[in-house]
Amino acid sequence: MMTRYETYKLAARVRKRKREIAMVCLREGGQRPLAKDDIPLVFNTHNDLKLMPPFLAHYRKLGVSRFICVDDVSSDGTREYLLSQADVDVWRSPLRYREARRGREWREALFDRYGGDRWYLNVDSDEFLIYQDSEHQRLDKLIQVLERRGDKRLAAPMLDMYPTEPLGSATLDTDDHRMPWEIADHFDGVGYEISYTKRAISITGGPRKRKFAHVLELIKYPLIFWDRNCSLSVSIHQPLPCERNFLDISGVLLHFKFFSDYREKIEQAVSDGQYFDGAAIYRKMLNDLQKTGEFDFADEHSVRFSGSRQLLELGFIAPIPFASAPTAPRETTKQV
Repeated sequence: MMTRYETYKLAARVRKRKREIAMVCLREGGQRPLAKDDIPLVFNTHNDLKLMPPFLAHYRKLGVSRFICVDDVSSDGTREYLLSQADVDVWRSPLRYREARRGREWREALFDRYGGDRWYLNVDSDEFLIYQDSEHQRLDKLIQVLERRGDKRLAAPMLDMYPTEPLGSATLDTDDHRMPWEIADHFDGVGYEISYTKRAISITGGPRKRKFAHVLELIKYPLIFWDRNCSLSVSIHQPLPCERNFLDISGVLLHFKFFSDYREKIEQAVSDGQYFDGAAIYRKMLNDLQKTGEFDFADEHSVRFSGSRQLLELGFIAPIPFASAPTAPRETTKQV
């Protein structure tokens, strides 16, 4: 873990390079202030129309009352769909995703505009948060637990989901009333590595590493108490202040990249060049796809997703004490 002095120096450098980001709220009447009891969710999206109905439904069920979105020049109807939703504020920026430091500057600008000293969900449009008994326990109860034990974040790695049948038949569209995990319904049950840097937990592995040798950082902190000390400028995987990042892994983000339109999505990512290192990962995937003609992620360690209890039993998430009695703040321990 970083010392307080190291954290102070890093935070000072981050503040020095912070810039104002021009953004425009597209909703008629402009930005609407948050109420004290609102649970807001900030997210970026680009051409994810097929995921928008289940995404909004999932987080509404968890108790999200306001959605705050940056639409990165979607052309598939995503923006228009979101503007039709009464609980969604849609923003645009003259910067593209890469220019906004992979969207981090958009997020920080929105936290500043809507106000700090409150909890936010902070995810992408293809990420669905799951925690113990999330089928029944809403976010306000989860936040109460985190506050009782002195935590200001929830640690949750991305868990890449995929179908076991050919990807070309894994269709999800806006008329489909299923959740995405009913289609891309498997994940790798083994093959993950966890370590600890000075700044945060680090988790790698999953099907993209197994199949394409992509060593991607999976850890994120999707539920975060945002105050004046916070910043995403170093990395969304290592938010400041760093001492808040060493937590039990109490959730996962089901991550949905692979449906029947995967070829189109990969080609678009390559041509757009907005992702890390000029979309080098997607270039590798496209090269592999051109050689094989199809992706098949299934292997003997593929596990069919059945809910939060399964993830708890398999050790992917730590238990959350949803009890009414208050508990004293605990000292953070590292999982091994």
